[in-house]
Amino acid sequence: MVTVIVATTTDPASINPATALLAMPGWLPGPSLFQDIISFTNRNVRLLQHNKSIVEEDDLDRRWEEATGEAVDEVIFFSKHTAVSNRPALTVHPIGVPHLREGDVPPQGGRPGWAAPPDPRIGPWLRLLKIIAQSHNLVPEFEITLEGTHHGPITTKPTMFLEIGSTDEYWKRQDAAQVIALLVWKGLGLGGGDEVGKWGRENDNNKVLFGIGGGHYAPRHMDIVINSSVWVGHLLSGYSLPMEDPSHSKVNGNTEVIGGTWRESIKVAFAATKSAFPGGEVMAHLDHKSFKSWQKNAITAFLSEQNIKIGKPNDFI
Repeated sequence: MVTVIVATTTDPASINPATALLAMPGWLPGPSLFQDIISFTNRNVRLLQHNKSIVEEDDLDRRWEEATGEAVDEVIFFSKHTAVSNRPALTVHPIGVPHLREGDVPPQGGRPGWAAPPDPRIGPWLRLLKIIAQSHNLVPEFEITLEGTHHGPITTKPTMFLEIGSTDEYWKRQDAAQVIALLVWKGLGLGGGDEVGKWGRENDNNKVLFGIGGGHYAPRHMDIVINSSVWVGHLLSGYSLPMEDPSHSKVNGNTEVIGGTWRESIKVAFAATKSAFPGGEVMAHLDHKSFKSWQKNAITAFLSEQNIKIGKPNDFI
């Protein structure tokens, strides 16, 4: 089983961490199996570099398996992060666009109604990222945060994005690139230490947070994740839960009245999360304050129908 890391030469926040990682010991040139994609190998890690947008090259996990015969365990992407606030940030997140309908055109890759399994390392690596960033004096200048599930490219293996934000000045910061490279180096055990965030049934804590609601940076989910040892599944921000306001005042638990793709989004994201954590206890965590009462009532009723347990903050500790 190999870990595939993907970077693009068109993005300094992608190629700079890749270059910093490749400067560390043990890397060898790998096969050039695809047009315009080069590879490097180090133990059970494969780093691929291409020259397209990071969200354009679909199915790299499947394509690598078919070309090499090596089974892919997970996919990790390096990328820039953009934000209206322009605030410097180092972010980690799962990918998918489960709320889009068939026929919709995803604005940043992916396929409507799809979500990749979230990489189980997301939670442990977020906590490790904060430690490394603090040791390199990037905190508090850089915010260390999760992001909600969004964008492509299409993968079928557990996947996560590691991003540097949020403007050209910060995308090019070598100290930020070095921190992301160290996160991968330490997290994958390339330096000889233990891997961080490898899922297994023998884990002491098998609780997985499936986030529902809130803003893009999932602050209420973040509070739990950063202060506990919980694992992280998909994080569906409010924009990934399109709900059409019913014309009458009360829904009375009848979720069929409320249009939108919110049900499909929850079902797809929950199933993908379950698949990434075999044997895990996946519980939904709701950002209650982000919902109107009719939304919260509909979502909680639907989760009950789907036999998805709802956890309170203390349930994840």
